[in-house]
Amino acid sequence: MTININHQLREQMTHDTTMFPITYFHDELAALPNYEGPLHWHPEFEIATAESSTLDFQVGREHLLLGPGDSIFVNGNVLHGIKQLSGDAPDAMPNIVFSGTVIAPETSAIYHKYIKFIAGCDALPYIVFRQADEKHHEINMMVKSIYSELREQRDCYELVVQRKLNNIFEYIFCNLGRFPKSESTRIQINTQVRIQKMLSYIYEHYAETVTLEDIAGAASISRSEAGRCFNTYMNCSPIDALIQYRLQIAHGLLTETTLSLQEISDSCGFNSVNYFSRRFRLKYGHAPGQERMLGK
Repeated sequence: MTININHQLREQMTHDTTMFPITYFHDELAALPNYEGPLHWHPEFEIATAESSTLDFQVGREHLLLGPGDSIFVNGNVLHGIKQLSGDAPDAMPNIVFSGTVIAPETSAIYHKYIKFIAGCDALPYIVFRQADEKHHEINMMVKSIYSELREQRDCYELVVQRKLNNIFEYIFCNLGRFPKSESTRIQINTQVRIQKMLSYIYEHYAETVTLEDIAGAASISRSEAGRCFNTYMNCSPIDALIQYRLQIAHGLLTETTLSLQEISDSCGFNSVNYFSRRFRLKYGHAPGQERMLGK
């Protein structure tokens, strides 16, 4: 159910999984329009930190507010997205995406007893480590240290990162009973699977002519059920989700290429430049042509 899209959606990992399967990201929000990224998922774990602003971190259907210094652990294959709520400048939001094999190989007893157990815990889609909570102080310090090691890559940084991730997973495993649990019903799990399939279809076919029937068909459900799924997770219709994704891709093309408006409109699946311009202005408050001027 995973999809390959650009690194800003964290689906296409840049790390070599045969070497050191962890990737450090920062300043990603700066490249996203309105400092907002769409829902996405990946099999790896993720840890992200709000550095200077308030972030709305959506995990599944829940919206979690992260203040400066707060970190979040997101389990693998869980839908999540991000939106910055405060500050004129984009938050650096350092984060890591990593495989459990950073800690131990899949064939080991450690992996099966601890890593696989946590990864398979449907009742634990995320954990928030609050800056103001003294119990989380040590974890937050280790997270920041991991960012520093991956950024600077000093001698033996891999060993330091592995050791600190080991400590974080030990803390999670030993305190499983203390973390708030998400009681996912079979219906909720099925809904997430369905929306992942439909989003995957949108992300792969946005440049083509896409109908509501196409989107619903990707999950083998009715159009009305598709609408219910999108309303539950994204508070919008399937077609609106398609348009919003097209606009995000167009925004990137405007700032990163010299393609004409006609070429961008066509490559993003819009029927006409006028319609594309109208929807762009409605979402971002200015015309597509102005976006290039603002980006200079």
